[in-house]
This record gives sequence, structure tokens and C-alpha cells, in this order.
Amino acid sequence: MERAAAAAPRRRPGVRGWFRGDGPHTIVFLVPLLFSFVLFSWKPIVDAAIMAFQQTNLIAPPEWVGLENFVTVLNDPLLGTAVTNTLWFAVLALILGYPIPLVVAVLMSEVRRARGLYSALAYLPVIVPPVVGALLWRFFYDASPNGVFNTIVGWFGVGPLPWLQDPSTAMPSIVLFATWSAAGGTVIIYLAALVGVAPELYDAAEVDGAGVWRKVWHVTIPQLRGVLLVTFILQIIGTAQVFLEPFLLTAGGPANSTMTVLMLIYKYAFQNSLGGDYGAATALSIMLAVVLAIFSAVYFRLTKGWSTS
Repeated sequence: MERAAAAAPRRRPGVRGWFRGDGPHTIVFLVPLLFSFVLFSWKPIVDAAIMAFQQTNLIAPPEWVGLENFVTVLNDPLLGTAVTNTLWFAVLALILGYPIPLVVAVLMSEVRRARGLYSALAYLPVIVPPVVGALLWRFFYDASPNGVFNTIVGWFGVGPLPWLQDPSTAMPSIVLFATWSAAGGTVIIYLAALVGVAPELYDAAEVDGAGVWRKVWHVTIPQLRGVLLVTFILQIIGTAQVFLEPFLLTAGGPANSTMTVLMLIYKYAFQNSLGGDYGAATALSIMLAVVLAIFSAVYFRLTKGWSTS
């Protein structure tokens, strides 16, 4: 009898049971969240998709132009420059900004005392307002021999360097600032992930005679593989949407050497006080979103088994 009762299928609660249970409470909490999500997330996306096929400056009535905005963007000579500069920023950010947080997190994980203080210091640049940070670094990047960075490199017989005033050094200078301002958040993520690494693995590596860097290569990195894959794609998406750093430090100059895709979108939308070409701006925004979506889908498809193998 007990087996028969256990094997009997459970009845699903009917409408009356749903009302007597937590159903109404779920709806009460869910509806405002869904309304806010649709209003502030999906509605702007739909409006932007519609605007990409219109000619409008948000003042005169919109005019449907079909694919004309996309043709205008693709024929713009600045598009190639913006894409090239964005890719160059992404490469420099990956070379410099991707490994530094991991190295800092590993070094901080070995600290036995005042780890909380070092974590706070690492995260401090993240909470500095971007405008304040940009003004501070513009002061550091003073091209005169008495500039802060020029004084430092002068101790080694280098410089003075033009930093933000030269097309060859402007983008690397921006990457340095971007790495300083954003690395702290990634350091905290890596520190949290390092807590989950079994200490026995490091003990076994020490027994085998592994040094610090061999332990990092053979123990730490394999254990953090899933986190590293996620932070990698997030950094790619973030670098493709870089705007604040070049806008505040160089305004796209000198000679458009730091003009990025998002800065070109900004130029389309706000190129004059009477209202810019919002159709072209949203068309380029849609194109960037599609490229990033395709890249993310391919990336997650290719790396699907890497995080668990």
C-alpha cells in the first residue's frame, strides 16, 4: 500500500489551489518588475531599431528612409578609422589590462596580513568618479618636461614624451588610464574565485617542487578557467564600447587617432546644437550590437566545454 501510494502521481494544484497558495503574491511582485524591465530595457531597444530606418533629429517629424542610414554609415570614411582604433584599443587592453588583475589577485592571495587593506586599495580607482580620474591623469600626462610621468621616465633617461598629443602614443596612454580605473573590480572577482581553489592542490604542487609561477600556471589558471573565460568576453564587449576614456582625455584626437565606434555614434547624434543625425547614430548602434551578439554566440559555442574540461 505504501509503495502504491508513493507511486501514485501527484495532482497538480488547480486554479483554486493556485489562488490559495503563493500565486497572487508572485504576480504582485512580478508585474512591477516586468513593467520596469520592458519600459526601461526593451522599449528603448525597439525605439532604436525603428529609428535606424528613419531620418530624424528628434525635432522635425521622422521620415522613413529604409536602409539609407546604414548605407550612409558604411560609406563614411571615419567608420574604418573608428573600427581600427577600437580594435587597437581592444588588443592593447587585452595585452595589458587582462593579465594584470590576475597577477595582482594572485599576489594579494599570498598576503597573510592586511589583505582587506590591499583589497580596498585595489578597488579604490573603481569608485573614483571617471571625470575626476580623467582630469587627474591629464595632469599626469602633461607633455612638458615637468609633467609627472615625464619626470618619472626622465629618471631613466627617456622623454619627455608627448603622451596624449601624439597619435602613436595617445591610444596606449588611454589604455593605461582605462586599466587603472577598471582593474580593481576584476581583481576582486579573481580574489573571490581563488577562495574556491582547494589548498591541497597547492600543497601537492609544493611537494613536487613547483615554484610560485608553476603553481599559478598548473593550478591557479586551470581552476579559474571558467571565470577567466567570462571575464575575457566581458572585456571584449567592454573594449568594443569604449567611449568615456577617449572622450574625456583626447576627444577623439589627435588626428582622429582615438576616434572609436561609440565616439562616432556620439558624433552622429550630437554633431551640432540643432540635433544630429539620430538615424545614422542608431543604425551604427544596431550594427555594433549585432556584431557583438554574433561574436558572443560564436565565442560561447567554441568555449562551451573549456570551462568544465
